[in-house]
Amino acid sequence: MKQSIKIYTIPTCSDCNYAKRYFKEHGVPYTNLNCEEDAKYAEEVWNLTGKQIVPTIVIGDRVFIGFAENLAEIGKLIG
Repeated sequence: MKQSIKIYTIPTCSDCNYAKRYFKEHGVPYTNLNCEEDAKYAEEVWNLTGKQIVPTIVIGDRVFIGFAENLAEIGKLIG
């Protein structure tokens, strides 16, 4: 898996925590961007999606809003 993965999250989001746990369990490195700690990350989510929804997951040039509903496609990308 050569593509970088960024996950925009907030600490209280269960889908965010599920995504982070999934990547850890599968040995997939990612960068966690906490939107509560830094407002610029929330602004980046808005610029990427036009929404304020977490988790927003960026894999290479693909943007996913939510994790559980995108798990099959994300799983294919990370192989």
